[in-house]
Amino acid sequence: MTTKPKGNALQGLKPVILMVIVQIAFAGVNILYKLAVNDGMSLRVTVAYRFIFATAFIAPFALFFERKKRVKLTWMVLFQSFLCGLFGGALAQNFYLEALALTSATFASAMANLIPAITFVMAVCIGLERLNLGSAAGKAKIIGTMAGIAGAMVLTFVKGPEIQISSHVNLMNHRNNSSMAAHGGGGRTVLGSVCALASGISYALWLIIQTKMSERYPSYYSSTALMSLWAAILSTAFALSVENDWSQWRLGWNIRLLTVAYSGMVVSGMMVAVISWCVRMRGPLFASVFSPLLLVIVAVASSTVLNEKLYLGSFIGAVLIVCGLYAVLWGKSKERKKMKNMSQLPQCPHDDDDDTVQVIVARSNSKVGEDRKSNNNGHVDDNQGSIDHGNNNKGITGDQEQEEKQNDEEGISPNAEDIIPSVVI
Repeated sequence: MTTKPKGNALQGLKPVILMVIVQIAFAGVNILYKLAVNDGMSLRVTVAYRFIFATAFIAPFALFFERKKRVKLTWMVLFQSFLCGLFGGALAQNFYLEALALTSATFASAMANLIPAITFVMAVCIGLERLNLGSAAGKAKIIGTMAGIAGAMVLTFVKGPEIQISSHVNLMNHRNNSSMAAHGGGGRTVLGSVCALASGISYALWLIIQTKMSERYPSYYSSTALMSLWAAILSTAFALSVENDWSQWRLGWNIRLLTVAYSGMVVSGMMVAVISWCVRMRGPLFASVFSPLLLVIVAVASSTVLNEKLYLGSFIGAVLIVCGLYAVLWGKSKERKKMKNMSQLPQCPHDDDDDTVQVIVARSNSKVGEDRKSNNNGHVDDNQGSIDHGNNNKGITGDQEQEEKQNDEEGISPNAEDIIPSVVI
């Protein structure tokens, strides 16, 4: 009797522990990115190698686990996977690394928490979401979006006093320390903010396209492999067009190989699989709640091992962004609960059933004389049965129309729960 509750508690803690590990892994790739850039590695080559390693890692899983249940690949799915590779892969990662190089790992991680607000705004613009200022959920999403935008502006334009964090470890070499010290300059910070915002917009577009693609092609590993393949092709083509130094493509046993292998296989491969398991166990909202933990880990790690300076303005801006994130997620959770409760309502109340029976009896009594003359009792029974079914169908249709009308009034979209942001892969 005592072992069962412990087992259940441990089983319940497993998704929490795994999501914490995921955030630690993603914080590690941010630190490695910064070290690789400091070592002189090209940002474009880094992105290209990441998706090459990711494709090589994920493709065998797709071929093995989904060889018998893979959905037929159509031209529309192929085009959607191309768009996913473009926006969620090549563009999102190139813009993100550019923002990280221009600013800091903490700054880029904080701006990444704007993705829920950006996704909500874009979903409203294309009709996947509807504004509803009359409900608590609608107000929370609006306030959260505004708080996120305000936090991004504070993070970009307000510096304030430095927050002292004592550390004797510095993995950054002295060659680039002077340039990194200048990352707080107005021009670099603003340009980094623009790149981070462009990365968030690209990632939000990928979330929306991925939602549509999953309806046509629900094979998870295969769709991820297709996206990684397109991202690898596009990123490699872009890197070859802008990078003239062929020595950048040479990988040795150094920080460059560790960065691309870790980001491709561990983050884009293993961690994405872990996230998918957690989403399947607890839902997409559960996975999104852990996103601010990445910001905390990166802020502490970058201040202690990368010698990055943390300012009060950056701290306040990050807090506003995180508060906005949780406000948007709270609004989404209220909508999901509303949709779930409405789906569990009975479709045909008992009162309607009683009225239907009374109408049927009245209709049958009015035809008794005709039935006796024609001796077609079986035919009348069939009519009664058809009338009964017709009235029942009418009752069901009325309930469905009432639910749809209530959805429209409250601004709830049938696909609203699908637009749930997650971490950048």
